[in-house]
Amino acid sequence: MGNDKGQYSFSTCWNIKRHNVGSSMIDEIRELGFRYVELNYNVTQELLSTIEPMIERGEIGVSSVHNTFPHVADPDYGTDSVLLGFEDEEKRQRAIELLIRSAEYANRYGAKAVVVHPGEVPFDYNIDNELKKIYHDQGPESSAYLKLWNEMLERRESLSEHYLQRIGDSLDDICDQIAAKGWDVSIGIETRSRCYQMPTLREAKSVFDRLKGAPVGLWYDFGHGMMMERMGLYDNARDMEAIKDHVVGIHIHETVGLSDHWCPYVHSGDMSYFDRFLPIIAAAPVKVYELKAACTPEEIEQSHELLLAKLSEREV
Repeated sequence: MGNDKGQYSFSTCWNIKRHNVGSSMIDEIRELGFRYVELNYNVTQELLSTIEPMIERGEIGVSSVHNTFPHVADPDYGTDSVLLGFEDEEKRQRAIELLIRSAEYANRYGAKAVVVHPGEVPFDYNIDNELKKIYHDQGPESSAYLKLWNEMLERRESLSEHYLQRIGDSLDDICDQIAAKGWDVSIGIETRSRCYQMPTLREAKSVFDRLKGAPVGLWYDFGHGMMMERMGLYDNARDMEAIKDHVVGIHIHETVGLSDHWCPYVHSGDMSYFDRFLPIIAAAPVKVYELKAACTPEEIEQSHELLLAKLSEREV
């Protein structure tokens, strides 16, 4: 049994593929010492049938749910789509409805936030995969990488304002509906893991400037932030200053190279890079570990103890 993790929560993405029964999935997370879970977008109605009684009995708390929730099989509304930025008005309205549904579940479970991937600048093919392959094979300073990166950046920057506007319109509508229903739930737009996806930290800031006072903020995913910094999209240490007061929740994990969802400090062996996120971790209202299945209970425990020690050192 892991030590009590207090206010820290744990995403079901770690073990969802190992379980057909929701309650056993939650029990395994409780064994790690977590009192709270984030129910991720692969949680189905069937899994919920045995999780909901546990929530009602107070055996587990829900910190957050991840849109679209419960699971929606249609890839148009999956985690890697244009979603809130759809050009097609019918699809955009459907994406809004699904996010409202996620917020309804969050409210029902007493969760504080809904994590949402708001959208992307669409490309004809997965240019991110191609860039990551060149990154691994030839390095980010290679001429092949820089050429394709600049092509990606040119298209991204020329279209990002348009898609940000549509995402902002959608969030405006969603926040109005949440307010009208009286739900105490925040929408957290998540930093992403592909270079054409939105938002960057600066793009997020422009959304918050537009929607002042609305229950929308940043869901800061540190591993994704590390990937995007390594690829060249933004600088976390520089840009986080602008958004630090808008963070509604965080995904705690780190990236080894361009592979994410590893235990901070433990898998990289780097005892300093991740420290830049400590002020955000200390202040974040919702703190969720989002780790891959390869992370063992022993590694999770070791990583958490290291993180707590680092946070304690900051307070002295």
